[in-house]
Amino acid sequence: MPFVLKKYQAIQGRKIQQFLLDEAGLSAPVSQKLLSKKRVFDERHNPLKNGQILNCDYVQVAIFEGHTRGLKPIFEVEDFAVFDKPSGVMVHPTRKDTEYCLLDEIRYRFGGQADLAHRIDAQTSGLVLVAKNKPTSTRLKTLFEQRQFTKEYLAVVQGEITSDITINKPISKADSNIRVKMTCEVESGKCSVTHVKPIAFNQQNNTTLVKVMPVTGRQHQIRVHLDSIGHRILGDPIYGVSEQVANDYLCKTLSSEQRVALTGAKRLMLHANSLSFIDKDKKYSITSKMADSVFSNY
Repeated sequence: MPFVLKKYQAIQGRKIQQFLLDEAGLSAPVSQKLLSKKRVFDERHNPLKNGQILNCDYVQVAIFEGHTRGLKPIFEVEDFAVFDKPSGVMVHPTRKDTEYCLLDEIRYRFGGQADLAHRIDAQTSGLVLVAKNKPTSTRLKTLFEQRQFTKEYLAVVQGEITSDITINKPISKADSNIRVKMTCEVESGKCSVTHVKPIAFNQQNNTTLVKVMPVTGRQHQIRVHLDSIGHRILGDPIYGVSEQVANDYLCKTLSSEQRVALTGAKRLMLHANSLSFIDKDKKYSITSKMADSVFSNY
């Protein structure tokens, strides 16, 4: 379990921020973050608020402590590292009872200041860049915001694509019961651009292996863009299927056999394959080691 509940005897009349600094040994920024995320409680599990004077017996703090399942970075320098994430592993916890995510490995190996420089979906496999410290995290996230990274994905899509395509469609939240679903059908959405290049066509199952290069970085961008042109990604349980199928998947009631039958694959066939960027005047170009196993049929 990544979140560990630590218990401290309260000091009556002490401000909670000062208590966390003096008694829990937490820094001011960390204390502020934990209070804002409601991860500091009294003994009755009532969240304690910033500026509150302690009038309880105990203070409990939910702190993220990473653990390892043996996943190691495939590339590492002094300031950052790159992991090759398997499909099905979330990059960060979504709930306090999340059993395991990539952030576990990051914090386990590099300490509490290490963080993700960007994110990919849980069902997407491939490269994730990780900053080992706060200054590097700020620097790399700024590069992503300024689109100073070149990211290339591989995907298997339904149908045949015979020529290069640029998809330039705005993306926004979908009017759907599926909370995470996005759409290209609203003109007021955020500008989103994706380049698609066909690599190989599999006539037997009518699918195409494509290289995908997103210019922007919107939620589910590649998935929703490809679905919008009639070439949904195999194994996608949200796009190109009914809302009932998507809901069953999100509620974890779909068996592996049902998922294959309904979506065409046992996993989302999308893989973050390469990442190129310049940091401190040095150029880096990193390629995944998993692509051959993911796309062995092509």
